[in-house]
Amino acid sequence: MTTLETTPRSEAADGARSQVLRRLLGPLVNQLAPFTIVIIMCVGLWILSPYFLTASNIKGNLVQMSSLAILAVGATVVIVAAGIDLSVSTIVALAGVISAKAIVDYGLPVPLGMLAGVIVGGAVGLLNGLLVSKLGLPAFISTLGTLSVCGGLALLVTNGQAVYGLPKNFGWLGTGSVAGIPIPVIVMVLVAVGGHFLLAHTTLGRAAYAIGGNPTTARLSGINVGLVLVLLYVISGLLAGLAGIVEASRVISGQPAAGANYNLNAIAAAVIGGASLFGGEGKILGAIIGATILQLISNGSNLLNISTFWQSVIVGVVVILAVLYDQFRQRQARKV
Repeated sequence: MTTLETTPRSEAADGARSQVLRRLLGPLVNQLAPFTIVIIMCVGLWILSPYFLTASNIKGNLVQMSSLAILAVGATVVIVAAGIDLSVSTIVALAGVISAKAIVDYGLPVPLGMLAGVIVGGAVGLLNGLLVSKLGLPAFISTLGTLSVCGGLALLVTNGQAVYGLPKNFGWLGTGSVAGIPIPVIVMVLVAVGGHFLLAHTTLGRAAYAIGGNPTTARLSGINVGLVLVLLYVISGLLAGLAGIVEASRVISGQPAAGANYNLNAIAAAVIGGASLFGGEGKILGAIIGATILQLISNGSNLLNISTFWQSVIVGVVVILAVLYDQFRQRQARKV
């Protein structure tokens, strides 16, 4: 009799313990998985190419991924609140050409010209936020619209031509260094630290997670959902403007076609790094790791003489797998 009673209880206890373990270890596994992929890729590329671990290649990778990583931070901030921003790639182009035109045609000092580009990005982010929060447009549609608008404006203000004639000090942000560390890498680190602090230690960050988890509950809890969404899109726009300035500074010119595919790659970096397109989940460190994985795919393909067409295929497959894994995690979480 005693045995018959204790068996169901022991099974229930085991089930409860397994649920607790899943809740405790699940987030840890989700955070470690992208980092593990980076380690495996680095070891594989080190074995396959003697040039991979050279100082110049490592430095080049960090510089090349800096703009994408900055955009991935902005993408994560928005995705955490169950939003999406497709406009960042053309914001990059528009910010770069506006900054260049302001300096070359209107004689603004370099710092003010660069600031103008960043402000343009923030203005587009503000428009995105208002379209989503005040007019109730789906984020996908509204940011797709501003993607086209910004791309068209970048071509209009330049007549489709690159803007040259910038002073040499304009290139400091994109090509300079401090104590041997490239400035774009320093900017990337500062943005990542700031993004982490925003999401992890501020009221705005907590509100973003709450809205992504359940916007109705967040609203009933007293969170001004509309204001939070506007601020998050403004942050994404400002970071896209900053990335545009970094890109323009690297080539010391304003390129109206700059930033191609950055919107999809930024979202891909966030998702690969563990951000959920359903909202409520995402870490800045994960976004940086996701950007690193994409950069390793690009660099590895170049080192191993793999066609750039295959790079797009590989990135697409990785994104699909990341989304499938995210859906699997969501189903498992609902079971628990």
